[in-house]
Amino acid sequence: MILDHRTYTCRPGTIKKHMKLYQENGWEVQSKHLGQPVLYGAVETGDVNSYVHVWMYDDAADRAAKRAALAADPAWQAYLKLSAEAGFLVSQVNTILTPAPFFKS
Repeated sequence: MILDHRTYTCRPGTIKKHMKLYQENGWEVQSKHLGQPVLYGAVETGDVNSYVHVWMYDDAADRAAKRAALAADPAWQAYLKLSAEAGFLVSQVNTILTPAPFFKS
C-alpha cells in the first residue's frame, strides 16, 4: 500500500470558491477513477488557505494506472481548465508515503 498525500494552497479568501468549483466539477470524476480518498479536508489551524487530500493505492503501478485514466478523462480535463482559469490555487505539494514496518492497517 502507498498513500498519496497532497496539500494545495489557495490564494487568501478563495478556498471556499475553489472547494465549490471542485465539488461541482471535479469530485465526481476524480473519485470515479481514484475511489474514495482516505481524507479530504480543509486546514483549520496553520495555513488556513490550504486543504489536504490523501489517496490510497495498492502500489505505484496501481497509482500510475488510475491517475493515467483520470488524466485522460475529458471531464477531468474540463475541470482542470476551469480551475486554471479561476486562478485560486497557488501551490501544490505531493508526498508519497508507505506504512512503517510495525504499522498494520
